[in-house]
Amino acid sequence: MEIEASTGITLYGTPRSRALRVSWLLEELGVDWQFCFLNFAKGDNRSEEYLALNPSGKMPVITDGDFALTESAAILQYLAEKYGNGAFLPEPGTEQAGLHHQWVSFVICELEQPLWSMGKHRFALPEEQRVDAMLPVAKFEFDKAAKIAELWVPETGYVCGDELTIADILLTQTLLWATVFEQTIPPKLTAYRDRVKQRPAMTKALEKSEAIAKAAQEE
Repeated sequence: MEIEASTGITLYGTPRSRALRVSWLLEELGVDWQFCFLNFAKGDNRSEEYLALNPSGKMPVITDGDFALTESAAILQYLAEKYGNGAFLPEPGTEQAGLHHQWVSFVICELEQPLWSMGKHRFALPEEQRVDAMLPVAKFEFDKAAKIAELWVPETGYVCGDELTIADILLTQTLLWATVFEQTIPPKLTAYRDRVKQRPAMTKALEKSEAIAKAAQEE
């Protein structure tokens, strides 16, 4: 895998992974960005060039000129602050900002982690490290977190009011992940997921990244 120097924003990952969170926000922001598809089957994430960007080999990563950043929530925060012109984040110091911090922490620490445990013990870990008994434990943890999210999520709009924030992107992508993993999602959360995923920017982000990934795999 060759990583080319770029003066703009480049996103590294696969289309429907956590990288979707970043590609979605980039489309919402309307900034120019490039997508670098990581073919894990070929070990792109273990190449010397990629490990120089992220020593863990995980995705996503962005480069913005010479600056490299990992961890999807941090990337979203950085992009919204730098390019959002006040959008996608509540005003600092307000109750809405506190609610937003709560949602971001909850999604990353409570709702997503059981899904990642499922993924690790289904396919991500070496076979000798996978433990089938972890799967029902992870399901129990996800169901517990989903019940809390069901209490918190509004009947209409977004989690912090009438405007989309990065918490909505994190929550919706995580719920889409849960859907792929065939988890039971409560009705209000399901309705929330279904209305937020209709945003044109998410569709554009997927179309762009999937087209690039397909072309890379056909080379």
